Amino acid sequence: MATEVLFSFVVERLGDKLIQEANFIKGVSRQADRLHRDLRAMQCFLEEADKKQEEDSRVRNWVSDIREAVYNAEDIIDMFILNAQSLRTNFFLKRGFKKLINRYKVGKKIEALQLGLLDISNRREALGIQNIGEGTSQHVVVGLEKEADELVNQLIGGDLRRRVISLVGMGGIGKTTLAKKVNYHTKVVERFPDCRVWAYVSQDCRPRDVYMQIIKQLVCTSTKEQVEMVEKLQEHELGDFLHERLKEKRYLIVLDYVWSCADWDCLAKVSSNDPDCLGNVFPDGGNDSRLLLTTRHKDVALHADARSIPQEMQLLSEQESWDLFRGKAFLKHVDADRYPPDLVQLGQEMVDKCNGLPLAIVVLGGLLSRNMSHTEWRKVHDNINAYLAKEGSQTGVMTVLNLSYIDLPSYLKPCFLHLSLFPEDYVISTRKLFLLWIAEGFILSEQAGQQSMKDTAEVCLNELINRNLIQVVRMSVNARVVECWVHDLVRELAVRKAKEQNFFITHDIADPLSSSTSNSSLFSSKCRRQSIYSDMERYASVEHNTPYLRSLLFFNLRHEICRISQLDFIGKCFKVLRVLDLEGVQVESLPSIVGTLIHLRYLGLRHNGLKLLPLSIGNLRSLQTLDVNNLKQVPNVIWKIQNMRYLYIEGQEDDIPLKIDTLENLQVLSGITFKQWIQNNSSKLTCIGKLKLEGRYELVEALEGIEFWKSIAKLRVLKSLYLKASEESSFPSLAMDSCLYLSKLDIKGHMQKLSETFQFPPNLSQLTLDSCRLDCDPMPILEKLPKMLTLRLRADSYLGTEMHVSENGFP
Repeated sequence: MATEVLFSFVVERLGDKLIQEANFIKGVSRQADRLHRDLRAMQCFLEEADKKQEEDSRVRNWVSDIREAVYNAEDIIDMFILNAQSLRTNFFLKRGFKKLINRYKVGKKIEALQLGLLDISNRREALGIQNIGEGTSQHVVVGLEKEADELVNQLIGGDLRRRVISLVGMGGIGKTTLAKKVNYHTKVVERFPDCRVWAYVSQDCRPRDVYMQIIKQLVCTSTKEQVEMVEKLQEHELGDFLHERLKEKRYLIVLDYVWSCADWDCLAKVSSNDPDCLGNVFPDGGNDSRLLLTTRHKDVALHADARSIPQEMQLLSEQESWDLFRGKAFLKHVDADRYPPDLVQLGQEMVDKCNGLPLAIVVLGGLLSRNMSHTEWRKVHDNINAYLAKEGSQTGVMTVLNLSYIDLPSYLKPCFLHLSLFPEDYVISTRKLFLLWIAEGFILSEQAGQQSMKDTAEVCLNELINRNLIQVVRMSVNARVVECWVHDLVRELAVRKAKEQNFFITHDIADPLSSSTSNSSLFSSKCRRQSIYSDMERYASVEHNTPYLRSLLFFNLRHEICRISQLDFIGKCFKVLRVLDLEGVQVESLPSIVGTLIHLRYLGLRHNGLKLLPLSIGNLRSLQTLDVNNLKQVPNVIWKIQNMRYLYIEGQEDDIPLKIDTLENLQVLSGITFKQWIQNNSSKLTCIGKLKLEGRYELVEALEGIEFWKSIAKLRVLKSLYLKASEESSFPSLAMDSCLYLSKLDIKGHMQKLSETFQFPPNLSQLTLDSCRLDCDPMPILEKLPKMLTLRLRADSYLGTEMHVSENGFP
């Protein structure tokens, strides 16, 4: 359960922090140690309680009381540390007096909390909750061949006019799955070789976001300046820009989840006074262009194109449902006649409850696939029947989803609930998701073991994907998930569960700070996370009664401009904030008060026009992740943040000195310039596994060039290196044979000469060359790299016309 992971996180932090602040807590160390022990003892009962709380409201209330106690313990710890920090700056006598008062208050709070824990523990026995120890714990496409063939014929056949083809059906019926299958169909790829684009449309339709999704796929080789120019365009200007890019092309654009006729009109800019108007964003060039819509409503399909017949998706037949289920639940290499008969009977009865709905079937199959015992299958079978009887539901999809949530191991539940913070149909960057999970404390060091926390977070993501609770949007060339997405029904479950646990609150476009709610009671005082989707100005102006807020995420879905003064409230009202994500919120600079957020672990500042950071950012002693781009300059105070693990500072305009060699915990460093790098002692950066350098390479040529390659070789755990030289500079030959662990190398920029084979890292398996402008055929050298698996030669990497690979090349 999410509470169990919260328990683990608080227990771990309590032990660590009480050691770190030992000098300050002399007067309350005994109470603090006992609290630490009491919490650890209580942790052993949570897994058993989790199994019972769905069916017993008394247990559910008991778990809620534990959650409240854990929140209180966390608040005591964080406020205590905040006060300790503030007292260090006071005059000696005044500081001593305040210390005594603060110790007394902390001691009293801990004593009150311990009494509460004692009462909770006594009630546990009456509820029969036993100590059981510490908790542990791609869709198969079936039945769509006929539908796919029909849809392909509609897309590649018919008249020359631009047509809108629609897939219509209820949620979870497989519209997106079919659209993806058709989008990659051989005939469709051949018909639209240069312009096939996929865009997600959320229930809160945001044309600007949809246009940007399309434009980024159409103009994939743009320069930084071109990207910035496009991002500054207003919505109507983006529509015009898109029209110009499409009017000479034969295009296929998939718009996934168009919810209403008004949304289509908004996206296509259809004139309400002219029903025959095709719209001015998606032009009709008389060249067989097509749009493919998925929607739940037939009237949307007919409104978008009255002359095209919508393709209505049907529920799966009994046989198709079984074929889909067994492809998920049973091992693929086992013949059907070898399936255990008792499991087949239980499986067929459960599949019948899904009423032919694909989403329910694949989630059910994923739920059962990990345990092939009759006992477990019988338990799920009986739970489905009991839940349907209690709820009177006619479909099994929410039943199956609910059971899938219950079945999640404790370490996955908070990761799943965290997905509820993202807007509906939002495409989520997995890099960002991993860093947020780490900052939230969902990925514990004891859970990671020998792995990095990012690798452990990736394992958690893949588990949720395998359970069909997360969908893959985009994968990298080495088959790692880059972007993901959550089905609206799955997100609905996550939102419901998150609200039950007071996990988060959102401020949504659809209900922007409802006028029926008074400002003073807008959010629960115990709310831990808030997700703001719109109307930031009003949100900033209300009275905030959430002093213990830990996470604040902004999704600037309306792309509003935010004045600097509007951000002061964050530092004043949320003093124990752990996660602050301002991505997309347009600001010129941050207020210095942000530097008082000493508990902050994650600070996201990408794509918001920010040019300067305050010097006070050096006070963020707990900061693990700083994610910012296109600053004018990075203040030379980063070296103070010795807990920093992930530093992203791409696109610096001024190449000024930046000291970072004190950051011994740093694992990812992206965006430091070549000049800044060579001025640091890389031998101290022993944990860096991923490094991206950019800027003018000439600044480290000659003797410094030799030292540069030596500095890279000192990074003993470096696995991924990205070198990006500015257009006016060039790379000499590489000298990286000492980089024993380096497996991935990206080079962008002019190379004077390709290095000899022996100068490459000996374990290099993935190489990308971009804009290198090589004159000589690179293959005689590259084909001899012994571990090479993936080679990408991008635009202008080689200026010749022919390349030759020998018969024995690439062993």
